[in-house]
Amino acid sequence: MANDNVRGAFFMAVAMAGFACNDAILKYAFETMPIAQSVFLRGAFATLLIAIVALRSGALAYRPSRTERRPLVLRTIGELGATGTFMIAIANLPIAAATAVLQVAPLGVTLAAALFLGEPVGWRRWTAILVGFCGVLLMIRPGTEDFNVYAAVALATVAFVVLRDLSTRGMGPRVPTLFASLLTASSVTIGSALLIPIEGWSPVSAPLLGLYAGAAAFVVVGYIFIVFAMRIGDVSAVSPFRYSVFLWALILGLVAFGEVPSTLTLAGAAIVVGAGLYTLWREQRVAPRRLAATATGHPFAPPGAPKDGDGPG
Repeated sequence: MANDNVRGAFFMAVAMAGFACNDAILKYAFETMPIAQSVFLRGAFATLLIAIVALRSGALAYRPSRTERRPLVLRTIGELGATGTFMIAIANLPIAAATAVLQVAPLGVTLAAALFLGEPVGWRRWTAILVGFCGVLLMIRPGTEDFNVYAAVALATVAFVVLRDLSTRGMGPRVPTLFASLLTASSVTIGSALLIPIEGWSPVSAPLLGLYAGAAAFVVVGYIFIVFAMRIGDVSAVSPFRYSVFLWALILGLVAFGEVPSTLTLAGAAIVVGAGLYTLWREQRVAPRRLAATATGHPFAPPGAPKDGDGPG
């Protein structure tokens, strides 16, 4: 199991590197190309790659039932919103800064699960969520001259990511991962195509077309390796390596664009990551107790979740 966790952690780091490289390539393309056109071309390549893999795996034979369609639709809406807002953010912000704001998403998922799904969250995790959002405020600094409206756009990405991830939780085990990925990739491609008449179309050189294909390959690597990571290793051992995407974004921003985040941005990012890691650790601690409570009818079992105190949370 230890070797599985090491491999899972490695695969998660590879997945995050893939996503960060995709973001960096698109940010470079945005300097000369419209955002919608760039997302469309990247999406066309990504959809083709995922479709080939899905066809070979038999995922395209799947047909969702009526109850399975709702989470798939909501997940697609979340992905559309997350892609659109995050692309606008990285086009106008240092890539590390936009990525740092996005790291509050796991805390947002915990918050939304408590508010809308009735999942028990005690005072420790509520405190971690509050601390994490304070870290975000430190990064975006609303009301000051350093505030950038595009940081708020990056924060909007978090809301869409929460919708996407909660909808993913609602997907039944019968739904193939590749089918869901193909649905979102194709939807993002179609959605961006609809915006091209607004932004316009620019001529695409062969080298730039190659960059879009490379971005698609990186994002597909991210999709595939994140599945490998979660299936091979324990969630508690693998999930913390999701935060390595900020390190990759920091390196790529410095090397490719000469971007150096401010001290306050780095401090806020450290707070957010620390709060997220604590929340993850705490959730792993209370999960066995929650399962045992459910099995024994203990009052700590949902929906009679404990309030702040010694219970789960």
